[in-house]
Amino acid sequence: QVQPVGSGGHLVQPGGSLRLSCAVSGFTLDSYARAWFRQAPGKEREGIACIGRSDGNTYYADSVKGRFTISRDNARNTVYLQMNSLKPEDTAGYYCAARRVYSVSYYSTDYDYWGQGTQVTVSS
Repeated sequence: QVQPVGSGGHLVQPGGSLRLSCAVSGFTLDSYARAWFRQAPGKEREGIACIGRSDGNTYYADSVKGRFTISRDNARNTVYLQMNSLKPEDTAGYYCAARRVYSVSYYSTDYDYWGQGTQVTVSS
């Protein structure tokens, strides 16, 4: 069973930074696309960053472009989301996901495996 485990969420002040991690044990996901989604209360889940086989194949939502960076370490089966210049509107539950093909997608229905979510709160 492929089970991503997300971590790194925290309370942070506006303008601060956080790095989220999503690890998978027991399976090699080199050929899987990986992504981060987020969902705020009362809002739909939003795909914010996706990565294909390598760091050169990425997608970012306009809301995070230039502030967030997704990367992957295939040796560790781990994907990261570096979040800089955080804003209160970034407050949400952040979910990592994996799909069994390497093409990127920002549609949640395209993903096969989901982490349990990690909470990011941006507030002073």
